[in-house]
Formats: sequence, C-alpha cells, structure tokens
Amino acid sequence: MPTIDQLMAASDVPVVIADQRGVITFVNELFLHTFHWEREDLIGQALLVLIPETLRDAHQMGFSRFYVSGEGTILNQPLALEIVTGDGATVSAEHFIIAEERAGEWVVGASVRPL
Repeated sequence: MPTIDQLMAASDVPVVIADQRGVITFVNELFLHTFHWEREDLIGQALLVLIPETLRDAHQMGFSRFYVSGEGTILNQPLALEIVTGDGATVSAEHFIIAEERAGEWVVGASVRPL
C-alpha cells in the first residue's frame, strides 16, 4: 500500500490528495492532463467537484462515518467509480484510496486510472 508521500511523488498515475475537510490540496500533472482539469480549478475546492452529483450524498456520508469511526470500508482496494472531468463529462475510473493521519488530522489520497 502506498503512502501519501509516495502518491504525491508518483508521475505514472493520476493522483489527487485532500485534507480532512475534503478540500483538494494536491493534484499531479497526469491527473490534470488525464481528466482535463486546470490546477487552479481544483486546488482549494471540495472533492465534490470531482464526484458526480448522484454520488455526492453517499460520499459525504462515507467521509463523515470515516472521520467519526476511523474505519474506512472503501480504503486500500481498487474501486470502479465515476469521476467528473474538467469539461463536465462523467467517466469511469479505478480509484485506489488511502488515508493517513498526520498531526492529528486525516489526509486522503487516491490514484485514479481511467477505465
């Protein structure tokens, strides 16, 4: 299982990182290129910008449950989920989501490969 630092250093897979509040703090160049986003349109935005509207409530509930319990049911395994691209399309992608506690707060990262 990769660490957040390893994900941030990866150049061979699209990567997105968010803080405990669900705010995007990092995306690599391959993520931007693959999913047609501009960095300034993502950094500082809620992860919800990448999540199709039909999945947003489930995402919010899962995020909240994780932060309360510290247990994630979707972590550390490949998941076929949809992602919103910068041009407004919705595409299928394999997400591999990890979480690390740093200085008392969670950091969540994912590699996201188009399917």
